[in-house]
Amino acid sequence: MNGGMIVETIIYRPSEVLKAALKLQQGELISFPTETVYGLGADATNEAAVKKVYSAKGRPSDNPLIVHVSAIEEVEQYVVEVSEVASKLMETFWPGPLTLIFKVKEQAFAPTATAGLDSVAMRMPDNALTLQLIRETGKPLVGPSANTSGKPSPTTAGHVFHDLKGKIAGVLDDGETGVGLESTVLDVTDPVRPTILRPGATTKEALEQIIGTVYVDRHLISSDEVPKAPGMKYKHYSPNEAVVIVDGNHDVWQKAIETYQKQGEKVGLLAEQAIVDHFQKNVSATYSLGENKNVNDAARLLYSGLRYFEKTTATVILAQAYAEKGLGEAYMNRLKKAAGNHFFE
Repeated sequence: MNGGMIVETIIYRPSEVLKAALKLQQGELISFPTETVYGLGADATNEAAVKKVYSAKGRPSDNPLIVHVSAIEEVEQYVVEVSEVASKLMETFWPGPLTLIFKVKEQAFAPTATAGLDSVAMRMPDNALTLQLIRETGKPLVGPSANTSGKPSPTTAGHVFHDLKGKIAGVLDDGETGVGLESTVLDVTDPVRPTILRPGATTKEALEQIIGTVYVDRHLISSDEVPKAPGMKYKHYSPNEAVVIVDGNHDVWQKAIETYQKQGEKVGLLAEQAIVDHFQKNVSATYSLGENKNVNDAARLLYSGLRYFEKTTATVILAQAYAEKGLGEAYMNRLKKAAGNHFFE
């Protein structure tokens, strides 16, 4: 959106990547695909363009943005130091769903991109089309999730178009994303104490195999504190409907469904196929999280599922809990935020 004006939002095919890059060079916003979710791209060195990102998303400007690069070698020109720990991680996990937080050089990026912090979050996405887009643009790109702030992140170009049509210049469409949850964010500003600020598909166990002990930041950011990484604010990834997490067997699901129906709610079910099959006839709407006990499926489908219920009569979504290990930790992190940590008791 330029000064409040509605712009035409174009869906660019992969063959039109040069057209999309030209828009970015002109200070416009282009959503791009990654292996995690679709990002909302702008030239990270252009203050006016970065400010447009915040206004398009309706996002508070105290929330820093992740800067995307097309090669490991690009990082050095923007950060104070690349430690041995950071180098090992980049060599092992980039391109991929790992964001690293570095001390940033003064005036390396638009001030708004770092939300006034002395650090910057950077990653190299694992999507050939977007790496080409960054190279063709000739500048690193900020890329928060391309959705209305606080709502479920977009995993298709259609999701982006739904949220941001008329507010951005275009979407580079490369189909559905593979991982479906945002990257792991690891603070390496103190290489002796690398700390996960947001869990993702690059798990703590995988990181520790490369660099030894990794710490986890457990506290949730209060409303008057500036978060060091995106997604640390408490309520996030939320659909319009209330979300309640259900952790238990069929009896627990039955009780949860009956409890909310007695309150006059229309129940939507977001769960693995076996649970959907069992309760389909008892509820207003269902969305399958895929194969039973498969957290990879659940992670990939979570945001699509949360968005799906907008098109149904459901007034409350009962969503399945998964064990908090491996990718399950990232899945539960997002689901708890979508639900405001509300479990069915």
